[in-house]
Amino acid sequence: MKPTLFVLAAGMGSRYGGLKQLDGLGPHGETIMDYSIYDAIQSGFGQVVFVIRKDFEKDFREKILSKYEGHIPVKVVFQSIDKLPEGYTCPEDRTKPWGTNHAVLMGAEAIDTPFAVINADDFYGRDAFRVIAEDLMRERDHEGDYSMVGFRVGNTMTENGSVARGVCQTKDGLLTDVVERTAISYDKDHNIVFTDENDQVQTLDPKTPVSMNLWGFTPDYFKYSDREFRRFLDRDINTPKAEFFIPLCIDTLIKNGEATVKVLDTDSRWFGVTYAADRQGVVDKLASLHADGTYPEKMF
Repeated sequence: MKPTLFVLAAGMGSRYGGLKQLDGLGPHGETIMDYSIYDAIQSGFGQVVFVIRKDFEKDFREKILSKYEGHIPVKVVFQSIDKLPEGYTCPEDRTKPWGTNHAVLMGAEAIDTPFAVINADDFYGRDAFRVIAEDLMRERDHEGDYSMVGFRVGNTMTENGSVARGVCQTKDGLLTDVVERTAISYDKDHNIVFTDENDQVQTLDPKTPVSMNLWGFTPDYFKYSDREFRRFLDRDINTPKAEFFIPLCIDTLIKNGEATVKVLDTDSRWFGVTYAADRQGVVDKLASLHADGTYPEKMF
């Protein structure tokens, strides 16, 4: 059974200043998503599901989905802040989305195969898709048997501000702990640092594995996510900026003994447009990948 690629594309790039999912960064106007879809097809994925916001559906279908016709089947699902489980009502003052794992829940009715979750605006690299596809196609005999691609934090930074990363700890190749750190950056000495929950500055080794939201799940993950989202809402529904991140759910399942997450190694280097100042560097990198033959002149 071929796995599904589930693309999280519902967010506006507030720090970047535009809808970066639709930004043409490649030499022929390719979006970062185009490279992910191309790499996924080359790696054996069988369909793509996008989660987007309803208000930019028209642009998305015209500028993005139309180009994939004849290459891979695609579906679209929608995320909105008022799409909550039965019995819950979105607070009137809530404007912030509920987070990445809420976006994942939107795919529950569209996905019935093992699936990989990615961000729309991150470049992951061919090898990352290869290793996650191989893992998703292996046999499983129980629920909660998941995986993730671990990137070294030093290969995922930008010189232009802070980034959010799921900082991971592992044992015997399995994830033991993942904590979402929302403001990792370089200090004046070019050390990689973040401020913890006790307002203490912590330094990360550049080789520290981090999640770039490239996860491998089976459909039972939707069941666990729904349960944990309800618990999250019971606790934080009236906290305006609280978000239900994928690492938050995963960490709970690991601690409960309900899931294991195999950490997959890759030699891929991440890059993306977190800030407007990142754009030209990404344009240059993509041009070089076409020039050296990694990608053909026309992918779709």
